[in-house]
Amino acid sequence: MKYSQNILNCIVNFLNSINIKIVEEKLPNNTFLPGISIKGNIILMDPEKLKYPGDLLHEAGHIAVTEEKIRPFIGTDKIGSNWPTDGDEIAAILWSYAASHHLNLNLEVVFHPNGYKNDSKWLIAQFSNKNYLGLPLLEWMSLCDKDEFPKMKKWLR
Repeated sequence: MKYSQNILNCIVNFLNSINIKIVEEKLPNNTFLPGISIKGNIILMDPEKLKYPGDLLHEAGHIAVTEEKIRPFIGTDKIGSNWPTDGDEIAAILWSYAASHHLNLNLEVVFHPNGYKNDSKWLIAQFSNKNYLGLPLLEWMSLCDKDEFPKMKKWLR
């Protein structure tokens, strides 16, 4: 295991507390992110294959910003090929920033160098300078108020 068990426990406990369940399960090697798969509002996690605990927060962000009525279809062929949209992706990134802030995690836990299409440093710089890309989306989803961000009013859309 290359990651901190304390950080993983912190993330898992938080996600379980907001009704995004983490279930440990043996996963195949071909998941989109190592050791992680999503089914509805459940994140399946294979601790042996998981490389970056922060990826759990990003994937939870996708669950959180998805409309409640279609959330059960995540990870199935019923979700549609356009999920997640570009807007969903931006919202999930900012949601994961808010979660990192809430948990007092170093931003590199979520925005690690091997993710985000090599834009991790750029995203950290934007958020550190309070340039909250996607904030109107999170506000439109009634998850936060722009004047209080990164504090969230609620975690699930």
